Amino acid sequence: MSVQLRRSLGLTDVALFFVVACTNLQWVATAAAAGASSLPVWLIGCAAMFVPLSIVVMHLSRRFPDEGGMYVWSKRAFGPFGAFITGWTYWCSNLPYFPALLYFTAGNALFIAGGRAAGLEASPSYYITVSLIAFAVATLVNVFGLDVGKWLDDAGAVARWAVTLVLVGLGAFAWWKFGSATPLNPQTLRPSVHLKDVIFWSVIAFAWTGPEAVPFMAGEVKDAPRTIPRGLILAGPAIAAIYILGTLAVLVAVRAHEVNPLYGVMQAIGEVARRIGWSAAVPVSALLVTISCLGSVTLWLGAVARIPFVAGIDRYLPESFGRMHPRWHSPVAALLAQAGISALFIFAGQGGTSVKGAYDVLVSSTVLITLVPFLFLFASAIKLRSPSKVAVCALVGLFTTAGAIVLAVFPPEDEPNKALAVAKVLLLTAMVLGSGAAFYYWKRKANPPVRISQ
Repeated sequence: MSVQLRRSLGLTDVALFFVVACTNLQWVATAAAAGASSLPVWLIGCAAMFVPLSIVVMHLSRRFPDEGGMYVWSKRAFGPFGAFITGWTYWCSNLPYFPALLYFTAGNALFIAGGRAAGLEASPSYYITVSLIAFAVATLVNVFGLDVGKWLDDAGAVARWAVTLVLVGLGAFAWWKFGSATPLNPQTLRPSVHLKDVIFWSVIAFAWTGPEAVPFMAGEVKDAPRTIPRGLILAGPAIAAIYILGTLAVLVAVRAHEVNPLYGVMQAIGEVARRIGWSAAVPVSALLVTISCLGSVTLWLGAVARIPFVAGIDRYLPESFGRMHPRWHSPVAALLAQAGISALFIFAGQGGTSVKGAYDVLVSSTVLITLVPFLFLFASAIKLRSPSKVAVCALVGLFTTAGAIVLAVFPPEDEPNKALAVAKVLLLTAMVLGSGAAFYYWKRKANPPVRISQ
């Protein structure tokens, strides 16, 4: 089965796509909550994950520009099963990621009214309701295809830049006017090797992923072999600035131990705005954060929906997953399936715990499941006999990914029910891997894999 796709993404779209795909303000809040030592950890994560990943992706996307990205690369290196597990885990990892991101969106949206609405910041019903509504909007936009969906993606990138500039500007003003709320000195900036601090490193490694997203949609990118690497190079400085300067601004505005990972960005903006009498900046910034997060949900929803499309071509998933809408050119069945399963994750993550506990479980599950396909991605670059510089980068990325996977299992220090949290994360991971393997072998009997030339 083949479908002619419209190549609707140019260099500007791809660069903005990378900004949204490779950054998220929720990781800025998470990093700030970990303290000043997160600033050098951002740089370590950039060197250990983002740079190796970008080099590997740029090399493989030039060498194998087929739509499907890491799925296609894994198939060439390890055959159909390795490819299927790569695509399956990458697709499934976004199912808990969407609820986690939407919880962050709901927490920051409370500030649109000028501050946190009384009682709602700890209300599971509020977070569940807002998450479901926002996810429905993102799904509907993607159903109408990339010609429509890219506008929300681009708006998300612009909103992310705008709110980051507000955050950094207010942080700089607060530092000049009041000094830093969080002590910044060689002692506080030195990364800690205590377990509770090292656990946070897995989130940083995950936060630096994203360069692999656009190659999944290479068939819809104009001149993909040139546009994808150029777009990533253009987006790189912006990605680093958003993470590092954003985290620094939050730490300057709010004491690290007071930062809430669910709404730390707006917490910082609100605190500085209150002290200098700029209350109007709070609802505007909250709206920008909300648009930014919706852009991320829309972007990732559309990108990973193409994974079942590629897998549908290889006849491992139901035929409907590989069918594009004749008018909108979007994988409607895959989009609706993602929406339904993610909705279940929202309820499953919330069960038996607080709002923050649910958020932490969703984040840990996302990190652990997402990093599994990166083992295949980096190993593919080595197996496919990439140039020595690319192979070295792949080894660095492989080591970083393996270490982050181990750290992602450990629960946060403030989690009251650590056993339940670990059990949820491991169970969700086992369900994803086990169901993928079972589904592959079940479907393979009826649909033998199509071999491709090396």
